[in-house]
Amino acid sequence: MHVAWQSYFNGLLIAAGLIMAIGAQNAFVLAQSLRREHHLPVALLCVACDAVLVAVGVFGLAGLLASHPLWLAVARWGGAAFLIYYGGLALMRALRPQGLEQDTSRRPRSLRAVLLAALAVTLLNPHVYLDTVLLIGSVGAREAVPGAYVLGAASASLLWFLSLALGAAWLAPKLARPLTWRLIDLAVAATLLGIAARLLLGE
Repeated sequence: MHVAWQSYFNGLLIAAGLIMAIGAQNAFVLAQSLRREHHLPVALLCVACDAVLVAVGVFGLAGLLASHPLWLAVARWGGAAFLIYYGGLALMRALRPQGLEQDTSRRPRSLRAVLLAALAVTLLNPHVYLDTVLLIGSVGAREAVPGAYVLGAASASLLWFLSLALGAAWLAPKLARPLTWRLIDLAVAATLLGIAARLLLGE
């Protein structure tokens, strides 16, 4: 039992250190939460994706991906293209006059559309595979109790994304000024475009 808990906390701490870093997935959840647009389903979808990716990495895919660099290269270029597109949308929202009023009066996107966008942000980002599958997964594959390690990593993802979604949604009324929203969209655009640039540069 002691060994299982040790594996659990190893997964919790390692995953927390990587998940909390600002990235495309976090930027998307933050933006949806501030707009209160299906933010809880988005957060839960991110948790589910992280848990599945960690599990596949721990139970064998990490070694498979590491031996096929072409797959990672295709994911890198495709992911960069998507991040540039989504970052450009955030930049256009930030530069548009009366951006907040237009955003609040526009027709809300459907749950399906938002979840598909969340899936794209998650699964088209090669850093997800490098960090979640290869790094977290390869460490977990060496744990004494791999299943407990996966549960620990999933717990870190659950705590982080629910806190991010609920906290940002709670702060939304306090951040209702147009200037604040423009700054948030600029930060989201800078994050996504910065990740895309690092991918294109092979970092």
